[in-house]
Amino acid sequence: MSSETAPTPSTLSNEAVLLVGHGSRREKSNEQVRTLAADLESRLGIPVDAAFLELASPAIDEAVAGLAGAVSRVSVVHLSLFAASHVKNDVPLAVKRARADHPDLEIRNGAHLGVHPAILDMLDERARAVERELGVDRADDEVAIVLCARGSSDPDANADVHKLARLLYEGRDFDDVRATFIGVTEPTLDETLHAVARERPDAVVVLPYMLGDGVLTGRIKDGAEEFDDEYPYVAAAPGEPLGTDPRLLDVLSDRWQEARTGSVEMSCDTCKYKVELDGYEADEGGARAMLRALTHSAAHADRENVDDDPHAHDAPAHHVAVCTNQTCAADGSPAVLERLRQAVRDSDACDACVTRTSCLDQCGDGPMVAVYPDGVWYGGVEEADADRIVSSHLDRERIVSDLVHDTLQ
Repeated sequence: MSSETAPTPSTLSNEAVLLVGHGSRREKSNEQVRTLAADLESRLGIPVDAAFLELASPAIDEAVAGLAGAVSRVSVVHLSLFAASHVKNDVPLAVKRARADHPDLEIRNGAHLGVHPAILDMLDERARAVERELGVDRADDEVAIVLCARGSSDPDANADVHKLARLLYEGRDFDDVRATFIGVTEPTLDETLHAVARERPDAVVVLPYMLGDGVLTGRIKDGAEEFDDEYPYVAAAPGEPLGTDPRLLDVLSDRWQEARTGSVEMSCDTCKYKVELDGYEADEGGARAMLRALTHSAAHADRENVDDDPHAHDAPAHHVAVCTNQTCAADGSPAVLERLRQAVRDSDACDACVTRTSCLDQCGDGPMVAVYPDGVWYGGVEEADADRIVSSHLDRERIVSDLVHDTLQ
């Protein structure tokens, strides 16, 4: 049952929702998140604020700070289609920091949109709209669907695209439904369209599995139109992205209920950060995930033309994570952290970001300092060692060998 038919409990007067979108330099995309937040607020009857992981304001920490004085509980809901690095690493890290900054505020972290019946209904409707445009009917004609998602380096997220495609096929009269990707992984949209053409269907409907009508959606539509020109014997056209379809509120409402009741279920059984998957061994483990999230959150800089590469970012040459958990803190890690920061500020040669982090699972061997992307962990670091780490490792790329505790390479 969707939350639209469920009455909002009267005990939620002191609760708010934080709807977290990716963020874009295109204000139109950011306004979509804000529109959904306003619509969700009307649906739930409690405050719903929008926040962004990157490239737009407010950031998650800013948005939480704005809510902290007004409510006692915040449920974070992800406006992300699948669970890849942003959902698994970046947002949880931001939530963890927000909890530390606001210890009196209860913050529950929810799940991504994922595979949901309402999303299947939206995709089905968009397919029907294209069928009407092409003058075909799946009941009488052979209609193939190509469901095109962004693509991810996370196999778990990519697998969900295939699951969604299969569910769209089941129980409907489509001749074929195939999952494909516009980048990062395979099969690519161009490869899939050419493969489908060999089956000679009457029509091919290309569905962009995107929230907004941005650069990647444009590339998907362009690919469908080029395919239509290249294969005159197959009618082909693209559909529209999900946009601000009201049925998204059904999904978001369900994700909110899961978050606030502590019943969020992530796909941990096939998460590359939890288990060893062939080909992804280097991504396994909480430390690597944490370091990647820290780096990514500091990895964004302006580019001259966002259209050329909409999801590429400049990053600092190094990211330095200092464990300030209880054991390392007792051994002096806060002083190490501040000395490192000062040494970086004083240096004219290094490009680095120094950040505190929680336990690095090396209790008793600290203070621990991890330098990423080099994957070098220093143990037993004293305040006086901070200058050596900066002047040797960060300035001149010479590892301080007597401090090395472990490596992630």
